[in-house]
Amino acid sequence: MLRLFVTRHGETIWNTEKRMQGWNDSELTEAGIKNAIALGNRLKEIDFQSIYASPSKRTVKTASFIIGGKNQPIIEDENLREINLGEWEGQTHDYLKQNYSKEYHAFWNTPHLYTANTGESFSQLQERVANFLKGILSEHDDGNILVVTHTVFIKALLLHCKKKSIEELWTPPFIHDTSLTIIEVKNGELEIKLEGDITHRNIHES
Repeated sequence: MLRLFVTRHGETIWNTEKRMQGWNDSELTEAGIKNAIALGNRLKEIDFQSIYASPSKRTVKTASFIIGGKNQPIIEDENLREINLGEWEGQTHDYLKQNYSKEYHAFWNTPHLYTANTGESFSQLQERVANFLKGILSEHDDGNILVVTHTVFIKALLLHCKKKSIEELWTPPFIHDTSLTIIEVKNGELEIKLEGDITHRNIHES
């Protein structure tokens, strides 16, 4: 049986400043690093056959903190990138609400009606999700795989597993930084066993 351990990168400076990141990047915060280490402690007994990460530095660094001292290569996969947000990247949510009110509302409330003037559409992201899964399933039949990626990618992956439409993209749970989602693959069927779990953070923060 194949199991995918899917997580979002740790908190970044732009997250705290409420800026959209997309393909752009910012450094992990101290809290983001601590949460990544906490997730690594949670997963330390699991033997990962492979580790995949988005090429963004925030995901690669998160992956390195999760695996700690283990000498394992991190495979950077372009398909795992966050949705490309074009001219929105680096802008604050308040700025986007004021200057792109219609598009911003659609992005968060009616994603099936969202159209991107620059950057990617949700359907283009969904294609990348499908391509990533196709590649993983062709390379691996069983074992444990760690995947470090981004919020919108994870939400689109969950939709794919549930066979739901993009209209339901933002249904709960929220994908917090370093949250853990586990997907099992049996006979080509994907089953979500855990979704957006942050119990390791609760232990760390208590």
